Amino acid sequence: MTTAVHTPAAETTATSGPARSTAQATRRRDDFAIQPLVDVIEDAQGLTLYADLPGVPRERLQVRVDGDQLIIEGDMQLDLPEGLRAGHVEVSRQHYRRAFKLSKELDAEGISAELTQGVLRVRVPKAAHAQPRKIDVKLS
Repeated sequence: MTTAVHTPAAETTATSGPARSTAQATRRRDDFAIQPLVDVIEDAQGLTLYADLPGVPRERLQVRVDGDQLIIEGDMQLDLPEGLRAGHVEVSRQHYRRAFKLSKELDAEGISAELTQGVLRVRVPKAAHAQPRKIDVKLS
């Protein structure tokens, strides 16, 4: 199955191997959002997405389903200890956002997510009707 998940701006489709899309900047309200790099891997039970979100703590990360879209948003902000001031800062605050359209073959209720060392792993299981199943053949 190759159209299980995609983004409107840059098509990301699930295939039997990893797919890598490029980081892209998008305009959102008055903020400047970066589309994080995401690998999408499909197996018989569903999809696994790996999103690179360096510097985004769990408290500033949001993964949600809105209608038929899976939305990942997060904010990275450089937190300096009290009393210290940065002499030179190239990246102080960054907003990440990525949206994926979910097909009817996927179970939005079963989505799970975990963040480890700046990499968000999102598991999207296939709906029961879309999972492979064995059919018993009876003798007559």
